[in-house]
This record gives sequence, C-alpha cells and structure tokens, in this order.
Amino acid sequence: MTQHRIYRMSFAKIYPLLVAKAERKGRTKVEVDQIIHWLTGYGQEALASQLAKNSDYETFFAQAPALNPARLSIRGIVCGVRLEEIAEPVMREIRYLDKLIDELARGKAIDKILCRRP
Repeated sequence: MTQHRIYRMSFAKIYPLLVAKAERKGRTKVEVDQIIHWLTGYGQEALASQLAKNSDYETFFAQAPALNPARLSIRGIVCGVRLEEIAEPVMREIRYLDKLIDELARGKAIDKILCRRP
C-alpha cells in the first residue's frame, strides 16, 4: 500500500486551514468542530488534546473514539476522485472530512450536512 504524505501531516497544521476555509465563506470554527465531532466522535477536550499532541492525520483517525457509521453515506467528488472509489481507509476518512468542510463552505446548513443516514 502506498503511504501518502498527507498521512504524516500534522492534524494541528491542517485544522486551522479547515477553519480558515469555512470562515472565508462566513462559517465558524464552532461549525467545523461540530463536523469533526460528528465524523470522529471526538469531544471538544479530546479534539484539543489531539491538536496539542500534534497527531498526524493517520493517528488522528486511527484514535477516533467513534467514527460515525453514517459517514459511509457521504457521496460525491473530492479532489477529482469519487469518494466511493477510494480504496484506502485512511484516505477515505480524510476525504470525508474534506467533503463535509466543502459543503459547509458552500453554504449548506449544518443540520443538512450532519443529517445523513447509514
């Protein structure tokens, strides 16, 4: 299996970029955190701990307390690739997060983003 560079990237460095992307479109850090909580099961303290530990992306998802089973219903294209066609589990989790943040930045209501059925 190919080890992508993004797996080793610090989530603490990616997180502000996710927040900035949302804020540029008039959304908030709180909404980004809601998406992360929904997707991974991290509470606010656990998320802060992961950021403080400077966990890489792979570790961030590997240690997620409760990946939401409804995430499997996320469909669409991210970075030119269909989510349903991504074979590598870690890459798929990363792209699920990207897709949800993209939807937030495009103005979709947070309750519509998080209201997915498994």
